[in-house]
Amino acid sequence: MTQLSPVTVPGPRRVVSVDLDAPLPRLVADENGTSALVVGYRGGFPVTTIDVLLTEDPADAERALLPLVEDRKSTAETLVAPVADHDLPKISIVVSTIVTRVADIRNLLDYLEHLDYPDYEVVIVDNRVTLPEIDALPGLLDGRDVRLVVERRPGCSAGRNAGVAAAQGEVIAFTDDDVRVDPQWLRSIGTRFVREPEVSAVTGMILPVELATPAQIWYEAYYGGFSGERTFDPVTIVPDDVPGVMRHAQAKAVDPDGTVRKHFAIYGIGGYGAGANWAVRRSAFDAVGGFDPVLGAGVPARGGEDLAIFIDILWGGGRIGFEPRAVVHHRHRQTLEGLHGQLHSNGVGFTALMCELIAKDRRHALVLARLMPRAGKIKLAQLLSRLAGKRDAAAETITEASTTRIPRSLAYHEFRGFPAGPAAYFKSRKFWREVEAKQAV
Repeated sequence: MTQLSPVTVPGPRRVVSVDLDAPLPRLVADENGTSALVVGYRGGFPVTTIDVLLTEDPADAERALLPLVEDRKSTAETLVAPVADHDLPKISIVVSTIVTRVADIRNLLDYLEHLDYPDYEVVIVDNRVTLPEIDALPGLLDGRDVRLVVERRPGCSAGRNAGVAAAQGEVIAFTDDDVRVDPQWLRSIGTRFVREPEVSAVTGMILPVELATPAQIWYEAYYGGFSGERTFDPVTIVPDDVPGVMRHAQAKAVDPDGTVRKHFAIYGIGGYGAGANWAVRRSAFDAVGGFDPVLGAGVPARGGEDLAIFIDILWGGGRIGFEPRAVVHHRHRQTLEGLHGQLHSNGVGFTALMCELIAKDRRHALVLARLMPRAGKIKLAQLLSRLAGKRDAAAETITEASTTRIPRSLAYHEFRGFPAGPAAYFKSRKFWREVEAKQAV
């Protein structure tokens, strides 16, 4: 049994969606929790989040939410003229699964059936190496307008590549089998591609389905949001076009008005996107060669496959749009053991990804060597902060509910994964060669 660090174990926290243009709901402490993550919506889209302490008096929560109600600065951003249906691209949704979360898959399929979008298809990839005696998948798909693709070679990268090969859309959207999607998810993605034709890919907002267990609450506190940059303002990630070895090695996040919000190395693009919610033009996907089967869940490298494509797009001079209106809700790992495993895989996957990037283009080695001193200082500061039990990214509005202290074990499991990544990468390459050799026989 995993031992907890000496921190207070948080109780359940409610996740509440609130229309800021309507009368506020009555929020009080009950058996479901004494705090809440409130997601504020305007015009049907999320524009902010705030942690709110709940008491027996609903006026306390109302006072905490009133500043959000009175803040109208984001209202204009939601009132964008819609793109006509006939101008929107056909989108193929690809979900690769090994069918271990039957209830979550059923929920996802239910949501995908009711999307507000004129032309889309759902492609489910059965990525199980072997089938169980009792197979739940046929029953899950029965009666649904879903295309089934079978890919028995292991790994989510192989599964997603098979799904894309069978897809018919001009744009490919990816999500996972443990999320729920908002009805406007595809329309927000399609609209961004139409309005910004120079972007190669679009990433979206990932919010939690629930914060019912300590592990789920700690995960939110650890990163300050699923991807680490929970901003509700759309930005475009543009690589810097500087001469020399650093060309396209760094990027800037640019607001719609042209203001540069942030500069960062392209290896940090994970702060603006994750594999559970993103889409790509088929032409851009083909140009970077698709998912690398050496990376990702299901092979020894464990992860990094989605970041690899993001980095390849930027490395080649392409742009990525972050669209906060494209929303999915993710079910975080419910147990501490599961969270430890996820964070360890994140660490392994990241350094395995660096190895694969260098193997494909040795210029990455020169860039990483130049960036290493600064990156090392940042990672050391991050490690010390996390070992101290502090959240990685503080909320703009600090409340008692938003200052959850996290177990040191989370940082330990993530950071011990970093040195294991290179060995996992070479093991993954050997593993995949063996898979291909068996297939060739």
